[in-house]
Amino acid sequence: MIRLSTRIASALSLVALSLPVLQASAQQEVPEAPATSLSTPVPAAPVPAAPVFPKPDPANFTAASPTKESVDAFLHYSWGYDDSRLWEVWSIEKTAADGVSKVTLLVGDKNGKEKPAVAEFFALPDGKHIIAQNDLLPFGEHPFADARTVAQQRANGPYRGSVAKDLELVEFADYQCPHCKAAQPNMDKLAVDFPKARIVFQLFPLVSIHPQSARAAAYGVCVNKAGGSDAFFTFTAAVFDGQDGLATTDGATLTLNSAVTKAGLEPDKIEACSNLPATKEAVQNMVKLAADLNINETPTLLVNGRPVPANAPYETIKKIVEFQAGLDGVAAH
Repeated sequence: MIRLSTRIASALSLVALSLPVLQASAQQEVPEAPATSLSTPVPAAPVPAAPVFPKPDPANFTAASPTKESVDAFLHYSWGYDDSRLWEVWSIEKTAADGVSKVTLLVGDKNGKEKPAVAEFFALPDGKHIIAQNDLLPFGEHPFADARTVAQQRANGPYRGSVAKDLELVEFADYQCPHCKAAQPNMDKLAVDFPKARIVFQLFPLVSIHPQSARAAAYGVCVNKAGGSDAFFTFTAAVFDGQDGLATTDGATLTLNSAVTKAGLEPDKIEACSNLPATKEAVQNMVKLAADLNINETPTLLVNGRPVPANAPYETIKKIVEFQAGLDGVAAH
């Protein structure tokens, strides 16, 4: 379950793009068009035009850091997968906090379908982080490089695809999260479209809102230990299919044991394994990894360190994977 508000409707959210273009939208009833005779020409709807941003005033660039060039490089890294995205760095200003700069952007799209918007963030003195919409986010020419390294070293969940980690897609998911269940068709498509990718399923139980998630994750750890990746993914698919059963303790027992049986393993042995201190420690290590990567919602997909909602529209995710692979100089297909 996504713990923060779902922001996919606004250019894929803060997590996915590092900087959002937040625009309110509303659906209204459209009044019926007046009747016209066949001889009355109906004017064609105007074709939306790309916005023309006003030229920035040099007086608005009062901060020495970051430079306009570094902001543009960061935005290309973040938004470059979207061919329709336009932006103008409008100002980079000093603030009352020493070394903290306020960056203002004008954002729109080449098709003119979106109303131009203003986006702002604060660049921190270390040159590696920004604050946008109350989130601390990585900044720089390669903002996701550190997260990629951490994931390569510590994301040890079951995987599909390549042994190599050149293109690594790490899905952080919770068995009790309905959005995670909805994301599974995306993950299956990624496995088909990117056979050279290593696609890792990293358990991340959100125990504060999903009481049975840690128990389910412990079962998953034991299934993987006993039966390997094939058994694990069979078990995982069965748990998601029976997700409603995780709502109660008794229902969770039936759901998890049934999923274990479908994976070809013995429920009694998996249950005993799930209660071992070492298993519980493994689950806690998974939670810690998510925290160390600043991931606090599921389903989150790390694409070589770049966070993307795993239940975003598939074609958007596919474009991001291809774009990130190009940035990193690795084969996508």
